[in-house]
Amino acid sequence: MENNLPVYKRIILKLSGEALLGDKAYGVDVSVINNIADQVVVLWKRGIEIGIVIGGGNIFRGSEGEELNIDRATADYMGMLATEINALALQSSLIAHGIDTRVMSSLSLVEIAEPYILAKALSHFKKERIIIFAGGTGLPFFTTDTTAALRAIELKADAIFKATKVDAIYSDDPLKNKNAKRYEEISYTEFLSKNLRAMDSTAISLCRDYNMPIILFNIKGRDNLLKAVLEGVIGTIIKEG
Repeated sequence: MENNLPVYKRIILKLSGEALLGDKAYGVDVSVINNIADQVVVLWKRGIEIGIVIGGGNIFRGSEGEELNIDRATADYMGMLATEINALALQSSLIAHGIDTRVMSSLSLVEIAEPYILAKALSHFKKERIIIFAGGTGLPFFTTDTTAALRAIELKADAIFKATKVDAIYSDDPLKNKNAKRYEEISYTEFLSKNLRAMDSTAISLCRDYNMPIILFNIKGRDNLLKAVLEGVIGTIIKEG
């Protein structure tokens, strides 16, 4: 690692549910889960403490509720339950890799996950465990991006790594606008003022208030997570300008 690259001691990895789809239209692609787990294990062996916030969009998104005549709050809770399924799938893969992994949930699901308690989470890190945070914030109308921001700030992480299906933040949809600008770096304020959609604005505002850097990168590819964390090969970094 080059000397000018940041050395991370503790990170939050934000995985969208869509990142787990692979080439499938629905559910979890086992090869994608195992690829992510392979890379997480490499980081863990480097001594990096890792908390993973997981989404549920591959199974159900709260925003889908309207077309099904489901109240938005109820739909959001359904989405939170979807994150629990993804968390258990990823936990199983990490355990199969020999890594002690705990799921902590914002929802009360004691049969499958521990309740999220800050002191307990810090204890897990001290015991060299990986933590998967499920259930979003536990409240409707908030995204798992916001959960990632909250957990990163509470746990005093060094950065958030947001794994997506795109390679960077653009000023517009690059598939529709060939002149869309690609950002290698952008400030929180510029991101908000341009009303960009790559991450929830509430999460961006929280990260701005606490100067929490966000690295957005494409999860597709064998070692993209490792390249983002260890080599600084990134899509876009959002930080104070």
